[in-house]
Amino acid sequence: MNAEMGPYFPLAVLMLILLIAALLVRRAPMFRMLLSAAIWGTIIGVVLLVVGQPGRFYPYLARLVSTIRPDSQEVVGKEVRIRMSPDGHFWARARIAGVERRMLIDSGATVTALSTDTAAAAGLEVRDNMIPIVLNTANGQVRAQSSTIEELRLGDITARDLDVVVSPAFGDTDVLGMNFLSRLKSWRVEDGVLVLVPHHPQEPV
Repeated sequence: MNAEMGPYFPLAVLMLILLIAALLVRRAPMFRMLLSAAIWGTIIGVVLLVVGQPGRFYPYLARLVSTIRPDSQEVVGKEVRIRMSPDGHFWARARIAGVERRMLIDSGATVTALSTDTAAAAGLEVRDNMIPIVLNTANGQVRAQSSTIEELRLGDITARDLDVVVSPAFGDTDVLGMNFLSRLKSWRVEDGVLVLVPHHPQEPV
């Protein structure tokens, strides 16, 4: 167990000792004061550890923040506003042929990309092209197939006949690329919020 917990084992032992001490000295005012000081010292120590080594704790903090304050997507007037996620990206809730998916909005992606699971769930017809599609990704070149989304809904935005690429190399990540963003009247980022403005707003989903 010590090997599995690594650097967290001493901290876990200290917290256990403090818990036992709290149970033993509940009726002793002096010990209660010392215990309180020890607890505050531990809290300060943990905060300093997290601040000093943010990379080690970031995934857990991001998950906690997303639970307390989920990614926000709302329609305000004729705009869709999406607050930046704790991971520094913008994630949209979109419907593809009625199937809801959480999609990464990436202006650096030329075309919208779907995982094979999402394409199958949405009932898309995936096809091979006469000229193979080869995409350059952060993990190198990957081969992909093509398809077309008849209707994609995002807030009050509707995109029809949207070309996409599909590949198992995308894992479980779905990406909205520039071929989606270019259909909008405008889009911008202000104060950590992505603002999407459609040409013809529809009834929000």
